[in-house]
Formats: sequence, C-alpha cells, structure tokens
Amino acid sequence: MIRLLLVDDHEIIRQSLRAMFEREPDIEVVGEVSNGEEALLRVRELSPSLVLMDLSMRGLNGTETTLRMIRENPGLNVLALTRHTERRFVSHMLNAGALGYASKCNNCEELLIGIRTVAAGNRYLSPDIAQMLEDTPPDKWSQAKLGRREIDVLKLIARGNTSPEIARILHIATGTVEIHRSNIMQKLGLHNIAELTLYAIREDLLPL
Repeated sequence: MIRLLLVDDHEIIRQSLRAMFEREPDIEVVGEVSNGEEALLRVRELSPSLVLMDLSMRGLNGTETTLRMIRENPGLNVLALTRHTERRFVSHMLNAGALGYASKCNNCEELLIGIRTVAAGNRYLSPDIAQMLEDTPPDKWSQAKLGRREIDVLKLIARGNTSPEIARILHIATGTVEIHRSNIMQKLGLHNIAELTLYAIREDLLPL
C-alpha cells in the first residue's frame, strides 16, 4: 500500500487528487497540507511512504521543503507535481532529493504511473519533462560571473564539504578556499552556505 501525503496550496487540486486516488486499491491518502511547514510536521506524524509535492507555496517552497524533508527522512520518496516545466526547476527539485518530477498538464493515468514508479524507489520524469531535458541544455549565463576555480569551490561547498576538505580535494590552502568563498558571496550577493547551496542547485551546478 502506498501511503501518500498531498502537499499543494490549492484546496480544489487536493480534493481532486484525493478523489482520484481513493479509487485506486493500492493508494491510501494519509493526509493533505497546504504549505511546507505543515508538510514537515505531518511527515513526522504520519510516516507516509510517498509525498506528492507542489513547488509554489507560501513560506517554504516545494524545493526547500523537499530538501529538509529528505534530510530528516532519508528513505522518503518525493514526487514533484507542478506547473513549472523549466529545466532549472526540475534540476532544483531532483538535487533537493525528489525521485520524480511530473507536470500538472499530464493526464491522470500518467500521474498514477509516476506515483507507482517513485513509490517503488525508481526515478520518474513525465514524458513532457523528459523531452524538455533532452531539448534544453543547462543555462550557464550566470556562471560567467565566477572564475573556474570559484565554480569548483562552489560545487564542493554545495555538496557539504568543509573548507579543509575542499582544500585537500583541490590541492590548495584552506585560507585560499575561504578567500574564494568570500569572493563568490560578494559577486553573487549571497550571505551564507544555505544560499550558496540553493544557488548551485538552481544554476544546475550539481549532478542530477
């Protein structure tokens, strides 16, 4: 049985999805919420096996919620369901830990395929999203602000490496890593590691 938590800020969408899933013998909707903060609480309370996650919500968005949710619950499967079909949104969600990404433009049968695929622990992209990724190369325009070594440092920061670890990997001094990090933040107008990580994900600097 797939224990499903619905996360979407539109009540009519949640109601429609619940009505559809109630007809499926292998899917049980254990809860529904309208925002990221509540989703984190309900995951702790309900222990769903799969979360169907919207992206655009007040407060924590779907990507930030997924990132925190997966960190707290490493075995949890998340399938994004959204109207956003641009490459950066897909990369953002998959790097945050979502196992699948589906467009709200797809039909019910395709969504059910996605749910069952992700619930089984397999990667899923709806056909339109998969086609978009094939047709659209990553957008590298914003990386022009950074030098090659700065991009290398940024990638390692976003992956969770400490400054001494980055220094060992890149064969440079720890102080040099700190200088690069300061320069990156200044160039991009960012202020902490969390913002650097989200920037790296948004700009497709981490592998899918």
